[in-house]
Amino acid sequence: MKKEGRKEGINVPRGACISTAVYNDYVDKTGLRGRILLELNRKPFEEMRWEELWDLSEKIKHMFARTPFPPEMGTELEEKLAGYFGEKAVAVRSSAPGEDSAKTSFAGVHASYVNVWGTEAILRHLRLVWASLWSDSALLYRKEMGLDIFKSAMAVLIQEIVEGRVSGVAFGMNPEDASEALVEAVYGLNKGLVDGTVEPDRWVLERKSGNIKKHYHAERGRGVFGTEEGTELRELPENLKETPPLTQEEVAQVFNLTLKTETLFGSREGIRKPQDVEWTIRDNTLYTLQSRPITTLVGEDRDEKRLWHLSLRRSFGNLKELRETIEEKQIPAMQAEARELEKEELSGLTESTLAKEIERRAGIYRKWHDIYWDEFIPFAHGARLFGQVYNETVDPKDPYEFADLLSGTGMLSLERNRKLEEMAGKLRKAPGLLQKAKNLTPDPGLGKELDAFISEYGGSYSESSAAREGLVRLLVEMASSPPLSQPPASPVKTKEQDRIRKLKENFLSRFEGEKEQFAAELLDLGRASYRLRDDDNIYLGKIEAELRRALLEGEKRLKKRGLKGAKLPEIEKLPNLEPIIEEITEKMIKTLKDPKYSFEWKKSGKTEKTEKTEKTEEKLKPRQLLGNPSGPGTSQGSARVILQESDLYDIKAGEVLVCDAVDPNMTFIVPLCSAIVERRGGMLIHGAIIAREYGIPCVTGVPDATKLIKNGDYLAVDGYLGIVTVLERRDW
Repeated sequence: MKKEGRKEGINVPRGACISTAVYNDYVDKTGLRGRILLELNRKPFEEMRWEELWDLSEKIKHMFARTPFPPEMGTELEEKLAGYFGEKAVAVRSSAPGEDSAKTSFAGVHASYVNVWGTEAILRHLRLVWASLWSDSALLYRKEMGLDIFKSAMAVLIQEIVEGRVSGVAFGMNPEDASEALVEAVYGLNKGLVDGTVEPDRWVLERKSGNIKKHYHAERGRGVFGTEEGTELRELPENLKETPPLTQEEVAQVFNLTLKTETLFGSREGIRKPQDVEWTIRDNTLYTLQSRPITTLVGEDRDEKRLWHLSLRRSFGNLKELRETIEEKQIPAMQAEARELEKEELSGLTESTLAKEIERRAGIYRKWHDIYWDEFIPFAHGARLFGQVYNETVDPKDPYEFADLLSGTGMLSLERNRKLEEMAGKLRKAPGLLQKAKNLTPDPGLGKELDAFISEYGGSYSESSAAREGLVRLLVEMASSPPLSQPPASPVKTKEQDRIRKLKENFLSRFEGEKEQFAAELLDLGRASYRLRDDDNIYLGKIEAELRRALLEGEKRLKKRGLKGAKLPEIEKLPNLEPIIEEITEKMIKTLKDPKYSFEWKKSGKTEKTEKTEKTEEKLKPRQLLGNPSGPGTSQGSARVILQESDLYDIKAGEVLVCDAVDPNMTFIVPLCSAIVERRGGMLIHGAIIAREYGIPCVTGVPDATKLIKNGDYLAVDGYLGIVTVLERRDW
């Protein structure tokens, strides 16, 4: 755009472009291309969840950060960049092929860095921008746009920083209203606006005339400004707090810039689309920093999955506000609602009233489920944000070292497991009581403790007699084994605590002054996010358990009416209601209200295709399975494959837990396991979190783990390399 823009009277900062040829040369000569392909092929891309994508991208980013340029290439780049920019501050911006085209716009996907000083820092940030080609959101977008992920390449634009008095973004067309345009502005650099830490003034204009329809005033308090070390958030002088960043004439000037770029790119590409323009004003001169087609316009198809994925990325300030809302408002309200539901007696309700109660509880569950996805899940980004800052600051050998600083947060699941161990300890010390439990003979004392335990932690066993019996069997297994927890003062634990302390000190030492306070707050936020990632499912599980209790009562009534067999869903055996909650509640309500309506539960039948697939899988008996290393250590043991809830209670001490995914409501069995193997992947999923808390080897993201591994297979699990080896197969 540089030459063409100046011909059109558009001012752009002085810059240089590092072409895709340089990128390709770098990944080929360093061997990075092969290493990237290896990571991408650990698991079919379409089977990866967002947690796995984030882990994958962080690992690849770490490769770029720690892989220096080949000597000749590094020397040539260093000399040219030093001659071109010297010690001037620059922005290092992504410019992948097609990134700013009319057909594909990667706005918000690739990385850009501002206020980078010195050749060494430019080269490091060049590699980080290259790495963002493989970010989770970039991979997801390429897949959904039908682009070939394996042919991806990245050019990088290096621009001199034009540190303006005021900066902003402008949309030639309002994404929500095609008759309007938008201009947003803040004092200082755009970084504060883009990452959400600074609220912008906003002007809404008529797209046809450019007339201002409305000006939304921001609460102007701070702005982001450049420093020799990067950028910092500063308090604004009082006179700026009271004054809008732009005059009406400047708003018109910025709006006209969007029309110029729209015309410029439209004539070049043959497809005219309104532009998303990043700009700044210095010494009364308007500079264009970046222009690309607006990502999503009114009437266009919106990829909700990608938009939701991008919404998970929150700024530090936004995450702090989200934490306050969750901890001070949402969790107390959710707990209070669960307690109220628990108090209600359902057995005395008429069938019609029970139907209304199921409907009410389903509504309560849906409400909290939506809050969980809108607030709790995005807050999980706090742990990832800490990980990103830690890796960019510390540059550790292990890209997941940051997770060690997040552990030991007193999660609910650990407290629950300690309560189970206490009960098992009592059985261990009382042979008579242990024998009663083995025989499933009711005992008043144990019964009261189980009632208190279930009331406190809820879960799927709340109203299920089979699950309560399974819980007793689990206690018997725990009592028949040595105590599970290490003594607090053991040499092993003390050494680990000392290592964690040194990691924390090393991280904080990288920051000075106010930035050290930020680093400490970010660590605290990351730990809260890490803890809640596990706890929130237990809170939501109590709400689900109360809906399940009402459905179980409804199922009892229908059995008395004569309905049974395939007509009913056997709710006790359903490990997770979520996928079929709408269907079950709707049919249950209709059947209870109308005796003429018959609940017909259609169990998912096997098609000829799935039967053939399963037969093929039966023939496949790979000896070694590859996944992601998610919990350090190695271990061996017989496989215990969990396919449904009732399987949980059959686990024996020392077995390897193999499952689709470890749900927080099932982590009470983890202390008995010697290792964990999951089909779902990610360093920050529940199985990986709980495994690291207990020091258990864990491998996640193993494709078809529950199909390729059978109960009784003897496994070796390597949590360092992410490898599961079948040492001995048990034929059934």
